[in-house]
Amino acid sequence: MPAPTSHHVTIQNLRLHYTEAGEGDPILLLHGFPTSSHLYRNILPQLAKTHRAIALDLPGYGLSDKPLDVRYDYDFYTDVLNSFLDALGIGETNLVVHDLGGPVGLYWAIQNPGRVPKLVILNTLVYPETSWAVKLFLIAMKTPGLRDFLVSPKGIVGAMQFGVANKARLNREVLTPYTAPFESPAARKALIKAGSGLGLGGLAKIARELPGYETSIRLIYGEKDRVLPDVAKTMARLQRARPEAELTALPNCGHFLQEDDPERVGQLIGEFLNTATPEP
Repeated sequence: MPAPTSHHVTIQNLRLHYTEAGEGDPILLLHGFPTSSHLYRNILPQLAKTHRAIALDLPGYGLSDKPLDVRYDYDFYTDVLNSFLDALGIGETNLVVHDLGGPVGLYWAIQNPGRVPKLVILNTLVYPETSWAVKLFLIAMKTPGLRDFLVSPKGIVGAMQFGVANKARLNREVLTPYTAPFESPAARKALIKAGSGLGLGGLAKIARELPGYETSIRLIYGEKDRVLPDVAKTMARLQRARPEAELTALPNCGHFLQEDDPERVGQLIGEFLNTATPEP
């Protein structure tokens, strides 16, 4: 299988890192807090058999720039995604979203009708009616001391361990690329801003407009999600809004299903991408 390669591109005075593998129709994979494109390292090669698979480090994360003088809100990320795709010469792209990459990617998609032929939604936030766990996270990100721990290397390791069903898969080799970008105080401050910059107003817009957004949708989630414990309700609500969307629950996966079972997740996404879209 094609191995992912590492790249950088500069847009809007931001140096962004991304990994890429394969050729063909593009598929953009977006991560959330506190991860990066590293989350998709074992999935890109599978998708690269038939597609140009691209995993981006969003600003504030991974090896991308982490400015402290910006608002990490929906408009910022929408502008970044538009400029990033323009720089890569991409018009239409399939899309995979996870965690806070869900609100980022879904908001971008509804602002860009017709640009996403196929959409895969993994364990993510979609609706403004958030769970107690999300409310606690938002409170923690505003609490000095606690938020500083959450974005420290120890806090990031703890978050990753909490978010998987099989902790044995998270050895030092796997975890270091998640923690290394946040050794400096400035980088950790940026992660705080990035992790708390998306408001509920954007989720309300997504909830209103996603049901009518013209795309083919696939729903895949890990059942043992302690980060988003209401994910099953979210997915059921999505399927009611989009009855044609196929739903798969993975019983042995947690929030970071890309770490728990990348082979199965990659297989499901690949099958969806390579299935003909029914005519309307």
